[in-house]
Parts: sequence; C-alpha cells; structure tokens
Amino acid sequence: MSDHTTGGSPSARSAFPFRGRFARRGPGPASTANIANVVTVVRILMAPVFITWLLVDDGADGGLRIAAAVLFVVAILTDSLDGMLARGLDLVTDFGKIVDPIADKVLIGGALVSLSILGELPWWVTILILVREVGITVYRFVVIRDRVIPASRGGKLKTVLQAVAVTLALFPLWNVVGPGMHWVNGVLMTAATVATLVSGADYMRVALAHGRPKP
Repeated sequence: MSDHTTGGSPSARSAFPFRGRFARRGPGPASTANIANVVTVVRILMAPVFITWLLVDDGADGGLRIAAAVLFVVAILTDSLDGMLARGLDLVTDFGKIVDPIADKVLIGGALVSLSILGELPWWVTILILVREVGITVYRFVVIRDRVIPASRGGKLKTVLQAVAVTLALFPLWNVVGPGMHWVNGVLMTAATVATLVSGADYMRVALAHGRPKP
C-alpha cells in the first residue's frame, strides 16, 4: 500500500516530473486538495463501480466481469501512484495518511465480499481477512498521534499476495486455461490469507512489546 507518511529526499523531489505544476507552493502544509489526494479519492470511487459490474455479471464470466477486473487492476496500480506523487511533490497530508489505507481496504474488501456473494470464495476467508485489516487499521489510527507504524516486510508481502490473488480470481481465466486455474486461485488465496494473519499477528506482537514497561 502506498505511503503518505514520508516526504522523500530533496533530490528525488526536485527530479520529479511536473513538479513545477503540482508541487506544494510556499511554506506551510500542503493543501488537502492536491493531486495525490485526488488520485486516492478516485481510487475509492472506482470500488463501487467495479463491484457493481462484477455483481451484475452474476458469474456469467462476460464482458462486465472482465471490465470489473480491469478496473480493479487500474485502481490497485493507483495505490503506488498516489504515494509516489505525495512523496515526489512534497504533498504529504494528514488527509492522505488517513484516507489512503481506507481506500486500499475498500478495494480489497469490496472484491472479497463480492466474490463471496457470488459463491466463489468462502465467507470465512473474507471475514478473516477483513477482521485483520480493519483491526490493524483502527489500531494505527489510535496510536497515530504517538507514532507512525510503518508497513513491515510481512505486511508488504501480504499486500502483494492479496492483489495478485484477487486479480486472478476476478479474471475468468479458467475459461482460457481450463479448470486447473481454480486450483491455482485457491493456492494463491490461501497464501494471501496466511500472510494476512501472520503479518497481523506480528503487528500485535510489536504493539504488545511496545506497550510493556521497560525493565
């Protein structure tokens, strides 16, 4: 998931394309209505569109499903774009720090719930992933005044596995390569679920260790 919490190096920011047009001007905090935050909001607005297309297709594996899958991929790619813009153009804002992870959860969560509604993904998988994602997000918001919790390596791996597993589950590739694709999707979704739970447990371990009084 993209990171709106860091400013990036001065050399990287100065070399960023279009910096003169979109970068923060003058002293003080960046405006909330900046290009990075606009991309984040657009990502959120994509979610109900691809969810609607997926559910209207209703398992027919037609054009609407493919369009929904393509839109999901576009939305996922903007996850890196808004973070790059925020860092490169010095546009990091509190709004971006809060809304960016929410946008990610809406995208992934919406896709998982839709797949469960269509009967293509067990509800217990969706519930496990959503409980972990919402729980860690709430915890981050609770402690954000004291410290920023960066994404761990496990968290980054989890994000990649979720994106790949959901993407392949959305595209009806089984109609092209055969029913064996269902087995591949099952393996990837299992890996994403395990990575989600393990990284969540690691976040909680660090949180509990941080809260203990020093000897």
